[in-house]
Amino acid sequence: MTTPNNKTQHTPISRYAPWHGPTLFRQGFRPFFLGCAGYAIIALALWIGVVTTGVAVPGLELSVSWHAHEMIFGVAVAAVAGFLLTAIPNWTGRMPLQGWGLIALSALWLVGRAAMALESVLGAPAAAVFDMAFLVTLFAVVVREIIAGQNWRNAPIVAALGTLTGANALSHMDAFGIAIDPAFGHRLGIAVLCFLITLIGGRIIPSFTGNWLAKQDKTVRRPSPMGYFDHVVILVTGVTLLAWSIAPARSEAALLLSLSGVLHLIRVARWRGIHTIREPLVWSLHVGYLWLPVGFILIAADAYNGGAFAGAGVHALTTGAIAGMIVAVITRATLGHTGQALSADRMTAAIYSLIFLAAVARTGASIFSAAYGPLLSVSAIAWCIGFAIFCLHYGRILLCR
Repeated sequence: MTTPNNKTQHTPISRYAPWHGPTLFRQGFRPFFLGCAGYAIIALALWIGVVTTGVAVPGLELSVSWHAHEMIFGVAVAAVAGFLLTAIPNWTGRMPLQGWGLIALSALWLVGRAAMALESVLGAPAAAVFDMAFLVTLFAVVVREIIAGQNWRNAPIVAALGTLTGANALSHMDAFGIAIDPAFGHRLGIAVLCFLITLIGGRIIPSFTGNWLAKQDKTVRRPSPMGYFDHVVILVTGVTLLAWSIAPARSEAALLLSLSGVLHLIRVARWRGIHTIREPLVWSLHVGYLWLPVGFILIAADAYNGGAFAGAGVHALTTGAIAGMIVAVITRATLGHTGQALSADRMTAAIYSLIFLAAVARTGASIFSAAYGPLLSVSAIAWCIGFAIFCLHYGRILLCR
């Protein structure tokens, strides 16, 4: 379909090819959203067990580096995969990946998770290859679809996925004898995820908020649409995250983080989230996004105060912004793409509350060292219960409907 000015438009895909196998592999979001939540519990439980008891699990390589890597490139990347495999057909009008292709891609993700845990058995190079195979394949699939559908508007998202794939590779360079600190790859991975929240959140949050407000209260001013200010925020955030990834200790990075934090606070205030308190499906998006400026400002404060808040900002970004946006998006997407009512029930509201409680407790543990142990325990318990509720409550939808 073309418009009078010859720009290509795409009709969102509304059908799927016949698939007589398990419902789990009918649509891309199903295995990856369920895998994301399930692995979030397993990976954190294993790590907390090692941290609190000091006892290593025989045969498993559970280090600080493993914990960071799996939260980013295991848990969060699964959510990204589910989102992209579901959204891209709507962007391009092409048939989605499903069935045996989806099974193969899901298997690659699972193999990567097993390989990272068994690094001491397989050897670091082999584990790295098995792990990188998933993101490389996902990137190839996404590039193919964007090119075939000529959907150039979403090229920045493709670039972000490519950078995320590169970040994963950088985290493995030491396995091949290349002297690059894996923490650089981890920071870059966090940076890309935060940039995706900035980019995609700027599209969906004001849109979903505006639609909900239009049905509830016609007197409330609608969220500010995407405009010049938003483009400035996206540009500054991209520069900030790149600077932080490369040189986190430099004062310039701290200054940029402070500026970005303020800009994001202004941005989220323009979206009228305060008026959505009655609908958790909407306010969860605002709260998740709000953790971005909190994380940026805390990282900057840590730099200005000589490490007084070590780890607080990073955990605000990971457990707050990234995990918070993950649960906000995967719950809404699951309901929307399975024909359920777009309204959060008590169990869904409990998921949001528990994950945000986990973020508050984990961030607080890095600030209040005297209460580190209790706060870490609260965070871990809230995290695991929150994702367990998702698996139980939404698992039946993802597996059967």
